[in-house]
Amino acid sequence: MSKHRIKQFYLCITDKMGSKDKAFVEKYLNDYEEKLFNKLSVKEQKHCVRVAYDVEEICKNNKENLDKSKLIKAALLHDIGKITFKLTIIDKSILVILDNLSKGRIKKFSNFKKIDTYYNHGEKGYDILKSKGYDESFLYLIKNHHNKNIVSNKELNILRFCDDKN
Repeated sequence: MSKHRIKQFYLCITDKMGSKDKAFVEKYLNDYEEKLFNKLSVKEQKHCVRVAYDVEEICKNNKENLDKSKLIKAALLHDIGKITFKLTIIDKSILVILDNLSKGRIKKFSNFKKIDTYYNHGEKGYDILKSKGYDESFLYLIKNHHNKNIVSNKELNILRFCDDKN
């Protein structure tokens, strides 16, 4: 288990959404998206905000033509599939440990809602958002932010990097 997982656990149990965080969310999400975002646990919200802050920082320092607003919105909504079934910090910690020990083989037990949500929240988020008129490149980011078996692009690499960091 790496140090960044310990940091993630610590942040999850100590970090809270502040007024600056709420203003940041309001800046990038419309009313519908905010309602979805607010269905996430506060810990998941804060995680998504930390990911979005890091995405914003990378976009500031990147010379390439990136759609900053789209990437930040994707960062804020990347875990929206987790609203389908809530995972506690203990659930997540156990699943991370089991995933690591089993080298991902526990995924075959996705008939259990907690395991299904842990592994398939990207797909679930895609399903929630696909009928709302989002472009395919945005939906691609939501759906594939944990899918290591696909060819990625610059935007997906940024989202993955920031998500893994937080």
